This record gives sequence, structure tokens and C-alpha cells, in this order.
Amino acid sequence: MGTLFLVATPIGNLRDISQRALDALHQADLIACEDTRETIKLLNHLGIQKALTSYHEFNEQKKAEELAERLAGDTKIALVSDAGMPAISDPGYRLVRLCRKREIPVVAIPGPNAALTALAASGLPSDQFMFIGFLPSKKNARRQKLMDLANIACTLVLYEAPHRIEASLEDIQEVLGDREVCVARELTKIHEAYLFGKLSEVRKKIKPIGEFVVVLAESEQRQEKQAPLSRDDVLKKLGMTRNELYDLFFKKKISE
Repeated sequence: MGTLFLVATPIGNLRDISQRALDALHQADLIACEDTRETIKLLNHLGIQKALTSYHEFNEQKKAEELAERLAGDTKIALVSDAGMPAISDPGYRLVRLCRKREIPVVAIPGPNAALTALAASGLPSDQFMFIGFLPSKKNARRQKLMDLANIACTLVLYEAPHRIEASLEDIQEVLGDREVCVARELTKIHEAYLFGKLSEVRKKIKPIGEFVVVLAESEQRQEKQAPLSRDDVLKKLGMTRNELYDLFFKKKISE
């Protein structure tokens, strides 16, 4: 039986390729990729010559079945996207699902990911977050999606294209409020940039050039409501001193 390798590729800087990714690409009998023109640039840079086949959102359902049949033999296939981790806002899910159902080995080789890179460097809370992917392209659908996200109690991370970034940030501010945001552009590339601040401030500085990751903070009102109470806050709400509270529990324990 063959093996499916999910190979993370650089999101910009070609030096971000890992040794495990190189090994998998060398071992593969076939490389399935979103755009052969993009992948061949990477392979030429790495000095790797392999057979390529297109696997993208428009042929994914049919192609997944074809590739799964080849994997059921002894073919080793490396799946790559144009940038980052396959199957994360990129084609791959259907093929991986078929492999799991048919007990075909799947090996994920981690590496660059735009969402996690932007989140780590955003300066916004990263202990809990939700990855949204791309918002809908149509305004009404986009605003409805944002309304569905209004009460999510964590940092939101989403992708956006240059021709929609201004309209999306406008809708985000109108629906979710003037929250803190960090907008990352062209990650790991020469013109990498981060804009941090309130949405109203960041929107004035946005230039619709390059690929964007938007990291959006939870609303300040929700943060204030969910902030844990300090010991002094608890005592104040109870109208008691620390000693009074201690005596109360101590005497209750004795009586029991």
C-alpha cells in the first residue's frame, strides 16, 4: 500500500522548507498540487524533478478518487498546496477522508502556516482562537457570517484577498465593532508588514496589495465581563473583610 504525504511548503520565503518536506518530495512517485506552474517553481529551486498532477478545488472530488485508487497500490503521493499546509483552506480534505476510510497511511509533515504565523506575531491573545478561513465574497453573506461570529469568545483569524480587504474590514467594524486588530500582509516575503491597532485606525493605512491575514481580538466588553475576579473584588461584592470571610468558614467547619 502506498502513502499519502501532506507536505507543508513555504508561504513566501523558500528557505522555510523543512528537511522532512524535502525527504518526502524526493521519495514521492507523484506530486499532487494546486497549480503545477507554482509548484514547478519550488521544485526547480529545490532541484527536484518529479511527475506532477493537478489537484484543485474544481477537480478535487473526481481527482481524490483517482489518487486514492493509486495509493491503494504502492504509489507514494505528496500533496502540496501553492503555499502552506494542504487541506487547511486549501484542497486536500476529500483525499485525506478517502484514505482514512480505506486505511491508507497518511503522514502530515508540518511546516509554514500563514494563520499561525500571523497569530503568533499579532500581539493579540493566542491561548484560544478560531480559524475562519476566507469570509464570503458577497457583502450580505459576509455580514451574516460576521453576525454569526459576534459572540465567539476568542481571537478570530481569517484570510482575505487584496481586492476584498477594504470592504471586509469595513464590514467587520460595522458588524463587530471597533475592535483591536492586527492585519498581516505578505508574510515571510520582502514586503512583509503588520498593522496593529483599532480597526478604525488600521483601515486608514491599508493598501490592497498582497495576501492578508486578519487577526481580530474579542470585543472589549466581552473581555471585561469574562475577566476573572480578584480576591479583593470577591470580598468587595460580599461586603466582607478577609478575616470575616475566614471566620465564617472556620466557624461553619467547627459546627459541622
